[in-house]
This record gives sequence, C-alpha cells and structure tokens, in this order.
Amino acid sequence: MKTFNDFIRAREPTEAKVSGRFSIQKSSDEKRLAFGWASIALDEQGNQLEDQQQDIIEPETLEEAAYGFVRLYREGGEMHERGGCAVLVESVVFTKEKMAAMGIPEGTLPVGWWIGFYVTDDDVWEKVKSGEYPMFSIEGKAEREPVEEGQDDRDND
Repeated sequence: MKTFNDFIRAREPTEAKVSGRFSIQKSSDEKRLAFGWASIALDEQGNQLEDQQQDIIEPETLEEAAYGFVRLYREGGEMHERGGCAVLVESVVFTKEKMAAMGIPEGTLPVGWWIGFYVTDDDVWEKVKSGEYPMFSIEGKAEREPVEEGQDDRDND
C-alpha cells in the first residue's frame, strides 16, 4: 500500500522532504474550521507551479496523493512536529474535468487540492486565528526525478 509520501514527485534524484505552503483562505472562529489550498499543480492559466524547493507535482499524481491521504490519514498536525491537532472535514481535487462537469469556467480556479480542517487543539486554533499559522503545509518524502526545463509528463501525452 502506498503512503502519501510515495506520491510526491520532485526534481533531483535524491530523497528529500518536500513541503508546499498555501495560505488559509477562510476560517470560522465559532466552528474552528480552516479552509484553503493544500497544493496547486497548475495555476489558472495552466502553468505548472513549483514549490519553495523548486519541486513540481503533476495533476494526476496530486489527485492520487490526495485520495490516499483522505483514505489513510485525515489528520492535521502542527508544524510537522506533532499530530492530532485537526481533522480533515473537506477535500476536493479540482481537475479540469471536474471543473467542466461543475460548470466552472476554464481559467477560474487552479488545478489543485482544496482542503478544510476542523481544528481540535486549542493552542493551534488560537495560532490560526491570530495569523501566526496563516497557511497549510503538506509534507512528504519523495524520490526526486529530474525534469528537463520546459518539459513535463503532459508533453508526452
């Protein structure tokens, strides 16, 4: 069985920790809910994005990883140091096909993974509310694969 870490694709042939950070887009004080992008593969114009480590993830790989996370984990942690701080309550991977089926015009949303967490830990929730924790960060280990500039798996279809 693959874990979430098995799905992340990186650029160099060394194993490394991969993190991507995306701002929390909405939170609800009374409900202790926080929503935002966990990861974005392609921006609204279809350009592939790189994370802070200059790593990329293909849309199909991101979708598979998101489904694996939902099936196997569903737990949110604090700063990659401890778990048990939040529970996943919403998850959707917006692909071009899903957006078309929902009637969302092309170019409106990125191709990415939208999530929502119910924050169970009082201290973590206070940090989310204060802005000390303004974003989500996914974590995983990956076998880095070199990608030539200007070419990705979609070019081979």
